[in-house]
Order: sequence, then structure tokens, then C-alpha cells
Amino acid sequence: MNRRQLLHRIGAAGTTLLAHSAEPPFEIWIAPVSPHAFRLTLFPIRNGALAPVPDDGTLVQSSWGPPVAKLRGATRPQAIRCGDLRIQFAPPLSFTVHDARGAAIQHLDIDAQTGAVSFTTGTAPLLALGEGGPQFDRRGSTDRMRSGQGGYQLRTHGGRVPVPWLIGTGGWAMFVHQPIGAFDFSGPESKFLPAAPLPLDLFFVASPDPATIMAEYARLTGHPELPPLWSFGYLQSHRTLASHEEILQEAKTFREKKLPCDAFIYLGTGFCPSGWNTNNTEFDFNRKVFPDPKAIFGQLHQDHLKVVLHVAYPTRIPEMRGAVKDPCDAAQRAEIQPSCYWDMHRPVFSLGVDGWWPDEGDALDLPSRLVRNRMYWEGPQLDRPGERPFALHRNGAAGMQRYGSFLWSGDVNSEWETLRAHVPVGINTGLTGIPFWGTDIGGFIPTKELTGELYVRWFQFGAFCPLFRSHGRTWKLRLPWGWNTGDPGPVETNFTPDPAALHDARVEPICRKYLELRYRLLPYLYSAVRECASTGMPVMRALWLHYPGDPAAVACGDQYLWGRDILVAPVVEPGAASRKVYLPPGAWFDFWTGERLAGGREIIRPVDLETMPLYVRAGAILPLGPVRQFADEPVDEPLAITIYPGAGASFLLYEDDGRSFQYRKGEWMGIRMAWNDARRVLSLRLAPGSRMLPPLRRSLSVNLGKTAQSGEFEGRPLELRF
Repeated sequence: MNRRQLLHRIGAAGTTLLAHSAEPPFEIWIAPVSPHAFRLTLFPIRNGALAPVPDDGTLVQSSWGPPVAKLRGATRPQAIRCGDLRIQFAPPLSFTVHDARGAAIQHLDIDAQTGAVSFTTGTAPLLALGEGGPQFDRRGSTDRMRSGQGGYQLRTHGGRVPVPWLIGTGGWAMFVHQPIGAFDFSGPESKFLPAAPLPLDLFFVASPDPATIMAEYARLTGHPELPPLWSFGYLQSHRTLASHEEILQEAKTFREKKLPCDAFIYLGTGFCPSGWNTNNTEFDFNRKVFPDPKAIFGQLHQDHLKVVLHVAYPTRIPEMRGAVKDPCDAAQRAEIQPSCYWDMHRPVFSLGVDGWWPDEGDALDLPSRLVRNRMYWEGPQLDRPGERPFALHRNGAAGMQRYGSFLWSGDVNSEWETLRAHVPVGINTGLTGIPFWGTDIGGFIPTKELTGELYVRWFQFGAFCPLFRSHGRTWKLRLPWGWNTGDPGPVETNFTPDPAALHDARVEPICRKYLELRYRLLPYLYSAVRECASTGMPVMRALWLHYPGDPAAVACGDQYLWGRDILVAPVVEPGAASRKVYLPPGAWFDFWTGERLAGGREIIRPVDLETMPLYVRAGAILPLGPVRQFADEPVDEPLAITIYPGAGASFLLYEDDGRSFQYRKGEWMGIRMAWNDARRVLSLRLAPGSRMLPPLRRSLSVNLGKTAQSGEFEGRPLELRF
């Protein structure tokens, strides 16, 4: 590739690097991270010293140990042992990675002048790379890795949060820590094209086990923090508000209709004519609709609804550096201190706000975006140290999971193409260590394609995204009952809904069905969230994570696993009467009908409007709680446990108070369930390190096909025989 071609690929940012025609002196370090991972760093030598690797905040620590090799200048070929891996080095800068058995896994060539890295594309899908961008398999694409809402096809694919973590499903992964750059996967040899000079700092992982690969990424950038339980319920977003009476009536309507909901989210004025505040970036209330904010929030809390406020990032703050615990210099309020900026939130927070929706900030550089993520995790704990915060972000970076950050896909259009694209977008976002992700159900910008049918299909998909939230213009159509009132809410675009379409009685009952299912699945979902926090495995999982040996499963980007055991196949075509579903190897059960099917093949599943295909693998234990109106509503009904036979099964049911950090001190309950398929025995044990939480006796209803048994678990081993 010549100089003109390279500049075309990576933009004018590469000119500084390419201006130097002579090969710069450098030193190569190879350091172990674990038996499965190593770090390869090219340090330029400047003024006789190694130039340091910039710290952008993405890594959890600066070093995982001393290097096993340091190479400088013209060096002979040599083999370097690093954990279980062997790296064959050849001058000038070639590295072939072999596993413990000697099989070649990947080959890297590095250009000493540009820092560009060439590597083998391979025949297996390439996944991850953050939210958005060309989906599903990255092969064949080029990606400039631009962040923000203008990064890549916002209309259909949403905002772009690029993360240079690339997974080769053939058994390897690579994280380019420094510098930022673009990727070119258009040929048999892929390239990382840096947009800044050396040093080059990358991490390479090799393992045939996908769980190991995900664990190594968590080792580098951190494990996800555990958000509050309520954040996994249904969140209802509002736009233009008519009055405080309307605000309170929405809450009453949810409760009177018995439609489960956990939080109301209010947009800021400026993004709509009448929001919660006086204008964008401001923290003064719009008194026309919030005459007494504390009283209104108190009433919403009495109705068991949390309050989340939207806040736009002020453009006058070009970057953000530091921490919320730093002293705030009042003279620097408009500058770069998160401690000063967070102080502007605190008077509003003290009135009873439960969470934040940080918008905008696209122009922030990567370290600033991460500092902002961190601010909304650590800031609320200054005033409520025992309470897990909630924040829904538009921007982020590698490591944002350490701050319990939720991410939504941005201002997308209400189109079927958008819904189709968002299935693989969500899968790749989860593979990039950003597990708490979702969309604007129905799409943010209405188009002529926004109908009750599109909304229902999107709502079904949203019920199986970690973030379950409706939002968009013509906002009253985002209410579960909104398609049967004739009132779309304020029309904010050229789109005007067909009046005949606003009396669709089908929508509310279907929304109810999936709302209730989401809440019944909370014991399963929250257990998967805890697993995510412990291991780095996402909630929304590519089939590759559990079926790496099945090429058809690995290549599948239009369906996914919800936790380990539930297969989700969203319906993304208008007027669909059927849906092709790939069932990975093994037996599967249709969640709706109980029909058992052989896997390792594609099937055609008939669907009607209320049905999104769901399958549960044979060898699964699925806990279902009672229907609740909010996540922690006390309900005196037993936990329903369904066993899907055909193989041995295990499941760790996780529970804590859902609010505090006491689980870190052992205040959590784990019930380890094991199904012996040959003996037809279900065993329950209290997980080591946990204890029974109130109520100290758990009523169980266990179902195996048409057979049911009841039991009481009190912390002592229990066996139920069928």
C-alpha cells in the first residue's frame, strides 16, 4: 500500500506519522498477561529513552508482569515462550503465534514506520469491535472506527461506539490499546491502520474456548459492575409533557392496567418543547410541568416508579479529566473537572432522582468519554454510598462496563431495516464487553413504516435486550396502550400517522404478554447478569459462545442466546407468517408449545403477530417468578422451575437485595440446582459463600413435562425425584 492509499484509508490524521520516511529506532517488548494472552508493545526510542504508552483509562492496570523478551534493532529469528503460547519472531517485524501443540493461530506483520499491523483474515467470522459499524461478520468491510452518531449509518445501525477488540472465531482475539486507528478486512490479509504515531500496544489472546477469550478481555478492561435490579425491568420514556397531572396520570394508568413498569424517563427541554428542565444542559426545572419536583417524585415513588432524567452534555466543556472526588475549583466549572460538573447535578439528585440519561458528548475524546461514564457511577455514590447508580449513556469506550454503564443505540429510524440491523448490533456490542445495551423501541425518528406491527415486533425484541425501554418521537405511540387511543402525541417530524392505524387493539395485549414474560424471567435474567459481572460473558450471546465447533451457529447473526439456555429469534420482516430459525446441535424445546425438536438444522417456525420464536435447550433449568408490577414487588407465590430433560443440567439462581453493594460482603443467596437426567432427580444446594435471604423459606413448584412437584428450600440440601 503506497502513501496516498494509506492516507485515503485512515484520513489526514495519519500525516504526522507518514512524514517520517526513515525507520525510527524502537524496542519490542513481549510480556505475558495469562497462560492464554500476551502483550506486544513497540516503544519508539526518543532522546535515548523509551516513549511511554499513553494511559487512556481503558485498562484496569498498567502491567501484568515483566516482559519475557525485549528486542531491539536487527534481531535474529527466535522462538519466544509466553504462557501456553509460542511466538515465532522473524525480522524485521513478523510474529507467528502458535498454541501449546505447535499449531499456528495467527500471523502478525508490523510496519516499523507506520505502526500498521497486518494479520490473516481467515475463513471464520470476525466479530466484536464495539457498537455499530458494518455487521455481523466484519470480514469484507472497512471500518474507520469513528465514534458518535455520525460514525456509521445512523439511520439503521445507530450510534457508533468503536472498541478495538476483535474476535476471530477461529480461536483468537486482539485488543489494540494504542493508538487509535481503522480496520480494513477487505482482503485475505486484514490491516489495522493507526491514526497516530508509535508506540503500538496490543494484546493477543488465543484459546479454542470462547469463555476464556471473554474472560481475558475482562481481565484487561474490567468486569462489569452490577446495576440495580430495577434497571432490568421496563423503562418508559417520555418526551413533550403537557402538565404535572399528565405525568402522574401516566403512572396511575400503568398501575390500573397492571402493565409492569419500573421507571419513567423524562427528556430535557430543547430536545422537545416541554421537558423536565428549562433548556438543554441546564439543571433548573421547567415549573410548568414540575411545579414541585420533590412532591411529584415522591408520588411516583409511592407508585413504585423510579425517576430518570435526561441531561445533555455542554459543548463548552471540550474534554473531561480527573475524578469526582477531586476538589472542585469554582473558577473551573466550565472547564474539565468532573467534580465541578457533577456538583451541578447534586441539587436535582437530592430531590429523589434515581438515575440519569447522559446524552450528546460525541465530540469528546476517548479518555473523556470514559471519565464521563465513571462520573455517573461514582458521583451518585458520594451522596448515596450504599446504592447502585443507574446511567444510560450515548457514548463510551472500552472499560465503560466497570462503571455499570448502560448504552443505547442512538437516534435511529423507525424502519424494518433498522430492526433487522439491531440484532447483530446487539450481539457484537455484548461481545465487546458492553453487556447492558438496548434500543429505542419502535425507533426514534418516525417514518411511514412505523405501524403497530413494527412496534410490536420491536417490543418483542426489546423484551430480550438487557435494556428494555420505549422511546421516540410521536411518543404516545411508545406507550403499551398508545396504539389504540387515536393520539400519537406531538408530531415532531414530517411524518403524520394514518389515523386508521391509531386504533389497533392488538398491540396492548401483546405488549402485556411480553412485559409479563420479562418480569417472570427476572430470576433467570438477574442470574445471567451476575454471571456476566463475574465472568465477562454477556447476557445477549452470540451462538459462537456456546457452539464454537458448529460453523452454521458461529455465522448466525440474526438470532442469539439469552443467557445460556434460551434461544431468541426476533421477527424482523413485515407481514411475516413464518421465521427461519437455526437450532444448534442438541435437542431444543419450543418455549410456547413445549414441542421437542432435534437441533443441528434450520427449521421453519410459523408465527403470528404475538409470537416471537423462543427455544430452550434440552438440559436446562429455567426459573420463572410470578408476574410482578415492578421488579422488587413482594408476591406470595412460589418460584416456578421448569426442567427441560434430555441431558444433565445445572443452574445457579442468584439473588441479592437488588439495590446495595452488600452482596460484596456476602449478603447474597445462590441456589445451585442440578438435574440428573438418568436418575430424574433435581438437587438443590446453597452455593458456597452465600446465605439464605429473607424469606428464609422458598416455595418451589417444579415442572417436568406434565408432572409437577412442590417443595420448600430452607438452605439445607433438597432432592426432588420424578
